[in-house]
Amino acid sequence: MKVPDLEIGLLRTFVAVAESGGFTAAAAVVGRSQSAVSQQVLRLEHLVGQRVFERSSRSLALTAGGERLLPAARGMIEANDRLMHALREPAAKGLLRLGISEDFLPGQLPRMLARFARLYPGVEIDLVTGLSRNLIDAYGNGQFDAVIAKKDSPARRGRVIWREPLLWMAAAAHAGREDGPVPLVMLPKPCFYRDMMTAALGEAGRDWVVGCTTSSLTAAQAAVAGGLGVAVLGRSFLRDDMRVLAEAEGWPPLPAVEIMVLGAEERTAELVRTLVDYLAKNLKDGRRA
Repeated sequence: MKVPDLEIGLLRTFVAVAESGGFTAAAAVVGRSQSAVSQQVLRLEHLVGQRVFERSSRSLALTAGGERLLPAARGMIEANDRLMHALREPAAKGLLRLGISEDFLPGQLPRMLARFARLYPGVEIDLVTGLSRNLIDAYGNGQFDAVIAKKDSPARRGRVIWREPLLWMAAAAHAGREDGPVPLVMLPKPCFYRDMMTAALGEAGRDWVVGCTTSSLTAAQAAVAGGLGVAVLGRSFLRDDMRVLAEAEGWPPLPAVEIMVLGAEERTAELVRTLVDYLAKNLKDGRRA
């Protein structure tokens, strides 16, 4: 009997679902719809001849077969990427002082950087995460060689590597409409998301109050999921215990957010280019997966 070949794209989708904890979150990671992600998983299950996830309306868990497949899938993806990089790209070496905004793929970024470190062992990354405006200011003061941050102005120069829509988000049990002022989950000023929320509600003639103030986007995500208020966040922050508040329910439209890379110092230009090309390729492959 001929043994079928496993497709790297299907394995990437499977790992994204397993690591993000749900089809909705994985859809944001791979840049496809939730139904497309489900179809990818079904194709994989057909290839391996068994289910890899136990699904219910409220939970998602790996089956015994899925638990067996997950480490092998990670290994196959990493082996593929390591070989392709070794064949196609010269070795990069040096220290890269890098600042990365919380906006950028919060669920996947640590794993992507860990894989980058294994693919490019000669590159040492001194990493700081934080809010975009703080990182951009620090870059301007020479504290970083490169920054991956939200593009806060059309005039800001930088290579855009990621775009995703901004969404109104609330806890999964939220009714969809608010009676009275909207309780907002906010970050302290100055904050792009805070300005976006208040401006959009003001233009729509809706009142708001501060429901909760947090110090980070990850904390804001948890506060929204816990029902402490409504927030505007990038699609990649959406979890299965949260829901999107749609325009049909009276919520004002929002633009997309762009994530850019700043970094052109001659000393580290090669390292920045290597990292940016790696991230851009992985994001592109994710959209095709």
